[in-house]
Amino acid sequence: MAAQTWLWTSLTVALTFILTVVNGNSEGDALFTLRKSLSDPDNVLQSWDPTLVNPCTWFHITCNQDNRVTRLDLGNSNLSGHLVPELGKLEHLQYLELYKNNIQGIIPGEVGSLKSLISLDLYNNNISGTIPTSLGRLKSLVFLRLNDNRLTGPIPRELSNVSSLKVVDVSNNDLCGTIPTSGPFEHIPLNNFENNPRLEGPELLGLASYDTNCS
Repeated sequence: MAAQTWLWTSLTVALTFILTVVNGNSEGDALFTLRKSLSDPDNVLQSWDPTLVNPCTWFHITCNQDNRVTRLDLGNSNLSGHLVPELGKLEHLQYLELYKNNIQGIIPGEVGSLKSLISLDLYNNNISGTIPTSLGRLKSLVFLRLNDNRLTGPIPRELSNVSSLKVVDVSNNDLCGTIPTSGPFEHIPLNNFENNPRLEGPELLGLASYDTNCS
């Protein structure tokens, strides 16, 4: 019996280690893909070594007790380049902080797979394209700051269903349509939408299409 207990304990420990390595490598691979897509003149990503078991020892990365990535803190880091779909593999990520850089391209729809995400801070970049409707799946999201970019298209109405949202700022873009008024948008100040020349005032249900001025 003692031998069986020892064997079972050993197998459990081994399996836990294997899962940690596999998950760590998967998240490390996703982050290293991001690194390869970015220009980093100040070498802030120098510690991102893909040969390590997991990325938890990398600078600007925070992990939980299970060695799963929960924070990516790269705000104001003089980075340029673009975001990658692989970010969607960081399933325990709570904070995605990439503000005040020169990131270009689009917000990948895969970001909508980050079911634990609390804060998405991409403000003060050079991001274009539309706000993905998939962000409406982020049911833990509290902070959505996309201001001071080059985003176009309407504000996705799917975001009205994210009841956890407390802060939304999409000012200083090129958004169109109308400002949502339902759900969390009831309490968002209007100046968080300003300086979008094609964005109309608060939505008057039945009187104006949400995508007014978008064609």
